[in-house]
Amino acid sequence: MRERIDSTAVEVVVKDAQIGETEADLLVVGLFEDESLPEPLSGATGAGDAKGGYKKLSIVHPERPARALVVGLGKRDEMEPERARVAAALAAKEAARLEATSVAWAVPAEGGDGAEAEATTAALVEGTVLGDYRFDRFLSSDPDDPPPTRIASLTLLGADGLAGAAETARVCAEAQNRARDLQSLPSNVATPSYLAERAAEIAAASEAVSVEVLGRDEIAAKHMGGLVAVSQGSEEEPKLIVLRYDGGGSGPTLGLVGKGVTFDTGGISLKPSAAMHEMKMDMSGAAAVLEAVAAIAELGLALDLVAVIPSTENMPSGSAIKPGDVITQYNGKTVEVNNTDAEGRLILADALAYAIELGAERIVDLATLTGAVVVALGSTYAGLMSNDDALAARVEGAGRASGELVWRLPLHGEYSELMKGTVADLSNLGSKRKAGTITAAAFLREFVGETPWAHVDIAGTAWDVGREYTGNDASGYGVRLLVELARELAG
Repeated sequence: MRERIDSTAVEVVVKDAQIGETEADLLVVGLFEDESLPEPLSGATGAGDAKGGYKKLSIVHPERPARALVVGLGKRDEMEPERARVAAALAAKEAARLEATSVAWAVPAEGGDGAEAEATTAALVEGTVLGDYRFDRFLSSDPDDPPPTRIASLTLLGADGLAGAAETARVCAEAQNRARDLQSLPSNVATPSYLAERAAEIAAASEAVSVEVLGRDEIAAKHMGGLVAVSQGSEEEPKLIVLRYDGGGSGPTLGLVGKGVTFDTGGISLKPSAAMHEMKMDMSGAAAVLEAVAAIAELGLALDLVAVIPSTENMPSGSAIKPGDVITQYNGKTVEVNNTDAEGRLILADALAYAIELGAERIVDLATLTGAVVVALGSTYAGLMSNDDALAARVEGAGRASGELVWRLPLHGEYSELMKGTVADLSNLGSKRKAGTITAAAFLREFVGETPWAHVDIAGTAWDVGREYTGNDASGYGVRLLVELARELAG
């Protein structure tokens, strides 16, 4: 039987109560440098050991509750949502160690239910839910070694007006964890058909969402040469997944495109074997788009949305596309496939053109597209390239608000010259080792025309990020970024 996506949900509530009134297994309080613990913790056993240094942890024992965790937040004037997110993740891991299933956080922001408190509250929820995540579904159970304790409930001790921010954060964080599940599943489970089934589940859960899935024959009949070419070396059926969300918005329809290569060997241009197992995560863009749509529908955001996910394996075989072959993309442009490991841009090109045909009036794509972006930006920022300053600014703002940061790179016309073909309109890989991330985006720009478009290269942020709330495995990057963008565009 195949495993399903079923990330554990955490009950989140906001309660206007004092820290001494909580019944949670573990009370968590943030402490700034050079400040004192609040009553009744200041006189508790162990209070003298509490430190306000960033990420410092200590346990104190007041009369009620019996146990409290103090998390250092650093200097007050350096406080930001990211610090709250990290602090909450550290607390979640400590809760697991202490076998606490219920956690209460004293919101460490001032200003009642203002924007600062809302942002901090949301970050605490996100850090808790993301920090409590584990992918352990394939581990054999041992009755003598029970699984680690999971957090079942989180109470935010703060003003009632923070409930909305907490609920939105819960929805987004749980969607991100579902994306992490999809990323982490092995490729013999998370096939293109599996992603299509997940899309059908999302549509079934909301009357505002509809789904259409095209198979190999239908993809070929539409002359989607990129998706046909990449998929022809694999026995797995490729899928073109389309989700529509009708939120009744008055603004332009938002298009989302996610790269869905469920395993990337590089094809005939075979990758080195050392880290090839990680290429099950080459569908991270697809995972983020799928679960962002699910979260947008759950939140009931007022906008119209079309999401297109091209999904396939990239395998070497007697039927695989070969270096030097020429294909015709969905919009009629011809491409020399000079490297079969530059396959993501081929399937994205078809999907971008198709999304615009389906009515997308502004479009964002997410893809683990180039190793060059890891060299340039590491895992702190995803690379952002765009043909539209206003849309790029929106994506940058959504990144700052969500903590899923993007850094805009230039998209000068000269980069397009590097992608010109010799015997076809374009080459899928430049002949010179220059600006690999940007030239990949320059290739994609050929398929969006004048439609406002932003490309987000998430190869450095999709896994092995190393933050306290994502660890070094799948991060689910992009879910909160896309939901935040949709929230800003809704109206």
